[in-house]
Amino acid sequence: MSSAFRSKSTRCALALIAGATLLSSACDASTGPQPGGDAGPPKPGGTLTFAVASDAGCVDPQQVGSGDTLYSLRETVDSLTDQDPATGKTVPWLAQRWEVDEQAKSFTFRLRPGATFSDGSPVNAQVVKDNFDAIPKLGALAILSKGYVSGYVGTEVIDDHSARITFEQPNAQFLQATSTAALGLVSASSAAKTPQQRCSDGVVGSGPFVLSKYVPNQSITLTKRAGYSWGSPLWTKPGEAYLDKLEFTVIPESGVRAGSVQSGQVDVVAGTGRADEPGLKAAGVTLLTRSHPGAVFNLGLNNSRPILRDVQVRRAIQAAVDRRQVVEAVFQSGTAPATGILSRTTPGYIDLSADLTVDVAKAKSLLDSAGWTTGGDGIRQKDGARLSLTVVWFNNSQNTRPALELIQQQLKAIGVELQLKELQVTQFPQLLQTGDFDGLWGGDLSRADPDCLRTLYSTQLVNAYRLAPSPLDGLLTGQAAAVDPAARQPLVEQAQQLIVRDAYVIPVVELETVLAVSGRVHGLTFEASSRTRLHDTWRS
Repeated sequence: MSSAFRSKSTRCALALIAGATLLSSACDASTGPQPGGDAGPPKPGGTLTFAVASDAGCVDPQQVGSGDTLYSLRETVDSLTDQDPATGKTVPWLAQRWEVDEQAKSFTFRLRPGATFSDGSPVNAQVVKDNFDAIPKLGALAILSKGYVSGYVGTEVIDDHSARITFEQPNAQFLQATSTAALGLVSASSAAKTPQQRCSDGVVGSGPFVLSKYVPNQSITLTKRAGYSWGSPLWTKPGEAYLDKLEFTVIPESGVRAGSVQSGQVDVVAGTGRADEPGLKAAGVTLLTRSHPGAVFNLGLNNSRPILRDVQVRRAIQAAVDRRQVVEAVFQSGTAPATGILSRTTPGYIDLSADLTVDVAKAKSLLDSAGWTTGGDGIRQKDGARLSLTVVWFNNSQNTRPALELIQQQLKAIGVELQLKELQVTQFPQLLQTGDFDGLWGGDLSRADPDCLRTLYSTQLVNAYRLAPSPLDGLLTGQAAAVDPAARQPLVEQAQQLIVRDAYVIPVVELETVLAVSGRVHGLTFEASSRTRLHDTWRS
C-alpha cells in the first residue's frame, strides 16, 4: 500500500469520525456475560432460530431500514468496506484498498479478486457501477441508501477490479457509508429489477448466507453459501459460516418471544421488556446488549402542522417529557435517557442534557406565552382549537405503548392531549409520503457517523418531519462535505444544538440492541451499527 494511499485514507477516516474518540464503554461489542460460555472448539452445522417482532414487508437490504429485518438480510450481502465496532476505523472487505481525492468528491475502490454473487456472477467494477447507478432510482423505502449517495454523478469502470465513484460536492461521509448494509452490493440482475420486485422477491448478494424462503409477516429463511471465502477481516472464522441455516420468525408479542427462548423453542430473541428480565436470567438466558450509535429514539414532530410550527409549543412539549421516568418504568436495565439527539456511542456526539431536563413550570409558561389557555377538562385551547396531537407508532417498536402512555400522562399535566394511533410497519412508506401525522414515535437511525442527522433532518433529502428550510440545512450539508475533521466537528455540534434547542423532534431514550441468547449459542457479536454478525456464530 503506498504512502500516498495511507495519507489520503487516514485523512478521510479522521474526517469520518469528526476527530472524536469513541468512549471505551461505547466501543465494546457487547456488555455483560457472553452467551454460551466455554463450550470447547466451534462446531460447524446446525440451524439457528431467531425471533423478531416484525417484518418490514421487503427483503432488499438496500431498501430496508427496520432492524428486525436487517438481522437476517445483513447476512446476504457484503459491503465494499467494514467498520470496526471497537475503534470506528473503516477496513477493507470487498474492496482491498481505496483512494479518496483531496476534496472527498471521488472515491476509487480496488476490488479483491475471486468474490462472486450466489448466482455465480463476479463481484467486479461493472456491478459496482450497476449498484450505484440504481440506488438513486429506488423508491421511498430506500431512505438510507439514497441519502448516502446524495449528489451522485456516476461511476467509472477503470478496469475489471477498479471503480471510481464521483459526487457533485464533497461527500466525506461516503466511505463510512460503504460499510453499511444499505450499500451492500447486489448482483447486476438484482440491480436491474424494479424496487417492488426487489422487495417481494429478494436480491442476489455475495454474502455468507443466501435467502431461500420468505413468507411475509411470518418468516425469513437463509441457507449457508457454499464456497464463501471473502469475509470481512473483522470476522474470526475464514471461509464459510459455521451454521447451515438461519430461521427468522416473526413473533409480535414481547412476552411470547421471551417465553420462546426460555423454553428452548428458539435460540435468539430480539427485543425484550423489563418485565421479562427475571425469567430470562433464571432460565440461564444471556442478555447481550450494545447501545445504538446514531440518532436516539424520539417523538418526531410534524413541523408543518399549524400547532407545531410554533417553537414555543415544541419547546413546551420537550420540557414536559420526563425521560428518566420513561426509561426506568419501561425499558430494559441499562438503557439511558437521551442526552442529545445523538447517542453517546456516535462519533461527534455532544452532551445536551442541560437542554433536556424536565421542567413542568417552564412548559406551562411557554404555552401561556403562546396563547394557549387551560379548558374545563384540563386541555388547553386557543382560538376554539384544542391542543390535541395524534402520535403514530408502529407495531415493531418494542415497549412503545407503555412508553407513549406515560408520555401521554406527562403532557396531559401541562394541558396537551396526546392521542395514540398504531399502524403496521408496512404502512410507513405511505405515511412518510403523506405526512399525515402530528407526531411519529421512532427516528432511531443506527449509524456510527453523525451524518445520520442529515439523512433524518435535511430538508433537501427525505424531510420526514416537514422542517422548514433553515440554517440547519447548511450545517448538515457542510458537515457531510467537510474533509478536515477540525472543520467538521463544529458543524456537527451546531446541528445537534439547533435540533435540540428548537425542538424539531423530542429526544427520549438512547436505545440498546438487546438480544436474549440461549446458552447453546456461541460467537454471536455486534457490528458497528449494533446489528448482529452471524458468520462466526455456532450452536452446540
